[in-house]
Order: sequence, then structure tokens, then C-alpha cells
Amino acid sequence: MDTNMPFTTDNLVTLQIGEDYPEIRESVRRVCADFPQEYWRKVDEAEAYPTEFINALTEAGFLAALIPEEYGGTGLPLRAASVILEEVCAAGCHAAAGHAQMYIMGTLLRHGSEEQKRKYLPEIAAGRLRLQAFGVTEPTTGSDTTQLKTRAVRTENGYRLNGQKVWTSRALHSDLMLVLARTTPANEVKRKTDGVSTFLIDIRQHLGKGLTIRPLKAMLNHHATEVFFDDLDIPADSLIGEEGKGFRYILDGMNAERVLTAAEAVGNARWFIRTATRYAQERVVFGRPIGQNQAIQFPIAQAYVQSEAADMMVRRAAALFQAGQPCGTEANMARYLGAECAWNAAEACMTTFGGFGFAVEYDVERKWREARLSRTAPVSTNLILAHVAQHTLGLPRSY
Repeated sequence: MDTNMPFTTDNLVTLQIGEDYPEIRESVRRVCADFPQEYWRKVDEAEAYPTEFINALTEAGFLAALIPEEYGGTGLPLRAASVILEEVCAAGCHAAAGHAQMYIMGTLLRHGSEEQKRKYLPEIAAGRLRLQAFGVTEPTTGSDTTQLKTRAVRTENGYRLNGQKVWTSRALHSDLMLVLARTTPANEVKRKTDGVSTFLIDIRQHLGKGLTIRPLKAMLNHHATEVFFDDLDIPADSLIGEEGKGFRYILDGMNAERVLTAAEAVGNARWFIRTATRYAQERVVFGRPIGQNQAIQFPIAQAYVQSEAADMMVRRAAALFQAGQPCGTEANMARYLGAECAWNAAEACMTTFGGFGFAVEYDVERKWREARLSRTAPVSTNLILAHVAQHTLGLPRSY
């Protein structure tokens, strides 16, 4: 926020400290209590999707938090949605299995036609449709989204897609998928961000008919897939907004994504801190609890300090977002602090548990794997630092 902005009540932004949205937090905790760590171990071992858990979140209305009431959602602010995901992770559950529906939906809500919103949003809010997949990353382009190779060419009845996506999470467990594709080649546009379009594809109608989805085995159970488009014909009304402006639509939703996933990271950090603290108090070695040793207590304390700082930045970014004020820097800083505090808390917890940290029955290794992902996806910490360096500090663009 511009510190030179004159103070008026119009630009006043407030945020709560302490445990805000207590009713929502308690409701999320009750849902999560029905899915103990044993449930997540079984899902992880089977590399399965937590369908029962996602259904429970949907039935409770949590995944429709950001959908306006007129479309069947609960119309909550971004901060309330971030609280939901934070509590899911703090309970030891895996919010990433359902979080994309919250921020992917924003592209449809802000840039879709009224007909598209009326068609899809009530169904998503009611849980009759899942919008959990977002096809962006490609094998040869990675984070350089403007250079993606997937092409969408106009046809008489719509568009024909050809290309490949990778690390498209939850595509096999979703009914709908947002896809970024070039409608104009990169060498034919003035700005590299032009000529990229956003499409909403009905997976149910096209799977096996030019659309192929393959599971991608990875270090953690994130339901990753590869997606292939081979002369896939989609109707014209699959296009979201205007042709060629899809890259801007995606950028528009990234601040919300940053805030929501940062809140998840804070929740994960709290799970690690609580778990490590309890074990450090109970575990006795050389006649004393290991938590008495500074080598154990200092990393846990440091993780707690970092988690509180990350939490405050999440609240600040969410407050600015809700007030309609610029929040790109704050959202990115929240995401960075969240990822770092979650990882440091994970490391502190693993160190506290020692050899038992590697044992599946203690759940630390599973959550440790989840925490490591937050430093890479959905945005790497290096890209965040590059953003802050360029857009906040005014340093030369590095990429």
C-alpha cells in the first residue's frame, strides 16, 4: 500500500488479531475430526483421492466459500476462506486436495459470461460439479507461461486444441478443467502476454475423445497428472472472456491463490509446532525431556515466531484484497513467509522426532513432504523474490 497516500476513512484497512472467525474455525475442526491421521495414512499409501473428505467439505459449504450467494455459495471474504484452509492443514488434513476450487472459480466468476456463471457456479457450489484442475504448466516452458506451446485454433464450431500439460493436479478427480492455450502464436503478438486464452473444458464429455489424462507418480500424493490434447474439438462457449486476454485473467486471480495457499502453509506450520512440542515434552532421553535441550527447543520456537509473522502477512494481504487495494507485494510476501515457516517447522519436527520422524505411523514424514512442496508450487520462492525485487524495490527485471 502506498505509504504516501493521504489518510481518510475511505482508505482505512483493518485486520483482526487473535483467532478470527471462531465459528468457522470450530466448524472446520469438527469436520476434520471425522478424518483422523489414520485416514490420511491410508489415502497416502494407496495414492488415492480423499473423496469422502472433499465431499464432507463440500456438504459443509466450505468449498463454496468464495462463490456469491446469488450463485448458491456463501459469499465469504477471502480471509474467511483462508481460515478454512488454514484449519484444515492445522488439523493434519490435506487441503490441497480441494483448495483449487476456491481460486480457480475466481476466473469464471470475474471474467466468465453471465450464462457461464449461471450454468456452472450453482452446480459447483452444490457439489454436483468439481472444478479442481488447472492446465497451465507444460514440460518445456515451466514457469514461463507466456511461451506455452498448447494451441487452440478456431474452427467452424469452436476451437481445436493440441498440446500437453504437466503437473496438472486433480484432473482425474475433476469434472471441469481450466486450460491456458495460445490462440495467436507468440511471434505474432506485440507483447508476449497477448494471444493467450482461457478455456473451461468439460472433462466428462471429452475424456478419451482427444483428451487423455495420465497419472504422474511423485514424491507426495498430490494427484498430479499429464494432460494431452490431440485435435480436441471444444465448443466456442468454452472460451472464458475475450480471446487473447487469458494471461491477464490468470494474473488477476493469483493474489487470491497466494493468500489461500499461504494460509495453508501457516496451518501446516502449526501442526508441526504442536506435534513437535508435545513430543519434546513427552520424550525422555538421558533422564530428561528432550524439549529441555536448546537444540530441540530453539528450532521449534523459531518456527513459531516465523509462523506468527506469516500469519500477520496473510491477514494484511487478505484485508487489502478485500478492500480492493493493490496487494500483489503483500500476497507474494505472505506466500513466501508461509512456505518458509512451514518448511522450517517441518524440519524442526523431523529433528525432534529423530528416527521416529521417518516412521509412517507418526505422520511427520507425510506432512514433511507436503511442506516441501510449498517452496516450489504453486509458485517457487525464487519467483516471489524476483517479483518483490522488480516490482517493489525497483531492481532490473531478472527474467
